[in-house]
Amino acid sequence: MGQHTQRLHDTPEEWQVTDTATPFTGNKTSVRTDRVVMPDGSVVTRDYQVHPGSVAVVALDDHDRVIVLRQYRHPVRQKLWEIPAGLLDVPGENPLHAAQRELHEEAHVKAEDWRVLADVYTTPGGCDEAVRIFLARNLSEAEGERFEVSEEEADMEFARVPLADLVRGVLAGELHNNCLVVGALSLSAALAGDGIDSLRPADAPWPARPFEA
Repeated sequence: MGQHTQRLHDTPEEWQVTDTATPFTGNKTSVRTDRVVMPDGSVVTRDYQVHPGSVAVVALDDHDRVIVLRQYRHPVRQKLWEIPAGLLDVPGENPLHAAQRELHEEAHVKAEDWRVLADVYTTPGGCDEAVRIFLARNLSEAEGERFEVSEEEADMEFARVPLADLVRGVLAGELHNNCLVVGALSLSAALAGDGIDSLRPADAPWPARPFEA
């Protein structure tokens, strides 16, 4: 395996689809079955979940603690510690506005300083979900009444946990939520590397889920 001196970047590509069907349509997501032409000319079937996209927020307070919440996730039969997150409910929605809404609704917090930490595909082998993970700083309590939560959110627990403890928990195999893992490790890497000022601005382009500024 030779040395690769160029910076790596993922690139758009689209193989021919000869037929597509949607055997399942749910409340927020659906399942699509595509017949895809491979480079050798053979045709294979690919099933995947179609997802509107999500945003998540690493909210860092003045004591280097991150706001986390604990939520029951039925598919994995666990209560997971997570960071505030939510769906992009409206096609073309500005992801920053969605992230600000989620932080307000879930943690009743607002933030003055926003950056982009990372953009990820959570499970690109079986789902087209794209998530933008933000860093939010200069936190304060939001005004007004707390948002009424429902369903799985009703028994949420909240905590403020030092970033270093989250990183330790990830590496120890104790914390598993995708956005928490990526967010904590990305922030830790930024702090150890070029610093928070090197992060992309909050309105940086996001080709996976284009939006109007």
